[in-house]
This record gives sequence, structure tokens and C-alpha cells, in this order.
Amino acid sequence: MLIVNPNADEDRQKEIVDRLRTNVEKDGGAIAGTDEWGKKKLAYDIKKESEGVYTVITFTATPQTLSEIERVLSITDEVLRFGTKRLKS
Repeated sequence: MLIVNPNADEDRQKEIVDRLRTNVEKDGGAIAGTDEWGKKKLAYDIKKESEGVYTVITFTATPQTLSEIERVLSITDEVLRFGTKRLKS
């Protein structure tokens, strides 16, 4: 799950998701689905924002790819929060 600052341009929001997709696919992973929830109210303010744009992305990737994705998301200013969870197979 990815929560992006709602004040970021729509092009920038799409660019963040596309970069994640590119990182997954270049290392042999696959995107199973992308579910855009849109702008929602946050339970509490994050970086002085009370709303965020939610996107749920389901993918398969190697542990090294996951580490790289988390590194990139953590240094991207427009990303308020992200979380990864391993699904049972």
C-alpha cells in the first residue's frame, strides 16, 4: 500500500507508481494488480497532511527488489507512507 501526498501533481503521483512498476519488472517480478482507492482522510496527520491518495499494488518480486523499492519510496518526498506485506501463497 502506498499513500501519496494529495497536493502532488497527478503526473507525479503516476510517475511514482510507474517507477515502482519498472523496478519490479526489470528484475523479473510481475505486477498482479493495481487498485487505486483515491483520496481518503487519514486516521491522523502525516507530515501535516490530513488526506492522502491511496494505491494498493500487488506484485511478486525478489527480496533484493523489495529492498530497492522500499529504499526508493522512503526517499521520495511525495510519499507519506508505504507498507509491504507478504501474502500467503
